[in-house]
Amino acid sequence: MATMASTLPYTFPAAIEQDQNTRPPMPLITTIALAATMLLAVYLERLFGWRQALLFIVGTFAGVVLYHASFGFTTSWRVALSDRRSAGLRAQMVMLVLASTAFVILLSLPQPVLGLTLQAYVAPLSLSVVVGAFLFGIGMQLAGGCASGTLYTAGSGNTRMVVTLAAFILGALISTRHALFWATVPSFGPVSLLNSLGPSGAVLATVVVCGGIAWGAARLERARHGSVAPITSGPSGGISLLRGPWPLLWGAVGLVIVNVATLVLAGRPWGITSALALWGAKLAQAVGIDVSSWPYWAEQTRAAALAIPVLADVTSVMDIGIMLGALTAAGIGGKFAPVWRVPFRSLLAAVLGGILLGYGARIAFGCNIGAYFGGVASTSLHGWLWFVSALAGNALGIQLRPWFGLIVERTPCAPTECGGASRNSSSSC
Repeated sequence: MATMASTLPYTFPAAIEQDQNTRPPMPLITTIALAATMLLAVYLERLFGWRQALLFIVGTFAGVVLYHASFGFTTSWRVALSDRRSAGLRAQMVMLVLASTAFVILLSLPQPVLGLTLQAYVAPLSLSVVVGAFLFGIGMQLAGGCASGTLYTAGSGNTRMVVTLAAFILGALISTRHALFWATVPSFGPVSLLNSLGPSGAVLATVVVCGGIAWGAARLERARHGSVAPITSGPSGGISLLRGPWPLLWGAVGLVIVNVATLVLAGRPWGITSALALWGAKLAQAVGIDVSSWPYWAEQTRAAALAIPVLADVTSVMDIGIMLGALTAAGIGGKFAPVWRVPFRSLLAAVLGGILLGYGARIAFGCNIGAYFGGVASTSLHGWLWFVSALAGNALGIQLRPWFGLIVERTPCAPTECGGASRNSSSSC
């Protein structure tokens, strides 16, 4: 059986291959991705209006941002927990502060804004959030991605993540069958800092919490490694706006733009997983399963979503946009290279992890984007409950990864940290 920890020097995710900036663009992949994007945008505008087309473009931009900045939540949390590398986590805290500030300003404006009444995403402090986020966290580490990560890596040609996406859809569908049970578990109800503390108080509270997490994570990184990795530069200082990679800070700002644009154009924060549940339900109906009789799908708005075309659903077109945006970025960067042979244990982890991701996200009122990013940006306390619960799930998931032949990044210890062991030793903290 594999050991419970693999010792591996941490590498900036976008810099795993040293020659990435010297690879020529891939004209065929880029042309296909751009053509599909433009044609679908025109189609959406003609059938469903300019908002739907713009939201699709926003999703495409999200895919480019996620890919070029390698802005993943799974790897960031894993290396923070296993190796005290905090750059990704600190970038997320910057993202949350910027987004919550923008959200508070927009939500405090006289409504409607651009013809829509903007709605914050405030969900109950429920046991279902704790359980769902914990399961989602385990799934993150087994699958190797979160909701946004699954979409952008699958879109950029990662064949293993295509399997994860299929399992994600299955897990989300299964969770809708159990929705009535999870609606009855203990709950303290929703808590909005904007309503409780006012605009200034809500922003200040978010700044304090995010600042405290970033400060603590940086201190742990410095204590472990002697320095703190910046979030303002790319790998080895190399940055390319068109081809990538981008600094994590650019990724954080880019995702704030995505969420703010979604709030203004759709009237609510960015989300991902409701569309995956919808796709699963439509596929189930196609093979003769009557999901419309399930309580989850009998609810008025969900029943309406089930009855209309997928492309009429905002979250669906944004998810498709993420995949096309990532494919475009991979083509421009010359990095579209599907690997068709995936080890069985890794494939098994992708399936199990994907099911946990889908099931956990739906019962927790969302994923890392909807519940965590959208919840915290909306000043909802359930976003922070989701974060803590998912982080605990990630900690367990990290321990399970070696069972499936998956690495856990840990830098060899300094002599003073491992009882005099050499930095070249195989021991790890």
